Amino acid sequence: MTAVLVLLAIVAVIVFWGVGVYNRIIALRNYFENAFSQIDVQLKRRYDLIPNLVETAKAYMTHERETLEAVIAARNQAVDANKKVAGHPADSTAFKQMIAADGVLDASLGKFFALSEAYPDLQANQTMLQLSEELSSTENRIAFSRQGYNDSVMSYNVAIQQFPGSVVANSFGFKTAELLESTESPEERKAIKVAF
Repeated sequence: MTAVLVLLAIVAVIVFWGVGVYNRIIALRNYFENAFSQIDVQLKRRYDLIPNLVETAKAYMTHERETLEAVIAARNQAVDANKKVAGHPADSTAFKQMIAADGVLDASLGKFFALSEAYPDLQANQTMLQLSEELSSTENRIAFSRQGYNDSVMSYNVAIQQFPGSVVANSFGFKTAELLESTESPEERKAIKVAF
């Protein structure tokens, strides 16, 4: 009888331990999904600002129609990619597509702002200045949110990859989550040389 009680106690401890590990993994997954939703909020703000920015610039940049259309097309691609990820941030394929679309948008916005410098009247336009400042503020918020997301993903990934969490994670099909990484190539990361 004592052996049966000891065996039942051991089984109970293992079950409670497994439930605890499982609940911790669920909590960490929810934290990184929440962290992604914080990025999502800022990305939506960014996507809403871009058409206003382009509309303001249209009156001044009449010869740059191709650039303006490229910005809007890249924005629309990024919105679509973001929608696919928003419901399931753990979907690595959709996540990589979102990162790629975001990289295209960043490049087209960079070209847009570089070209806008050739239009002094546009640079002095109060609406353009306000929208540019709001976009810059939003970019800072996105960067901060991305850092929080990566921290949450790192905690989650560590929990499901380390023993004993890996046993529970593998049993219930938990997959590692993708970190948000720079879309720049190693060449683009090199310091820019400035000569006077």
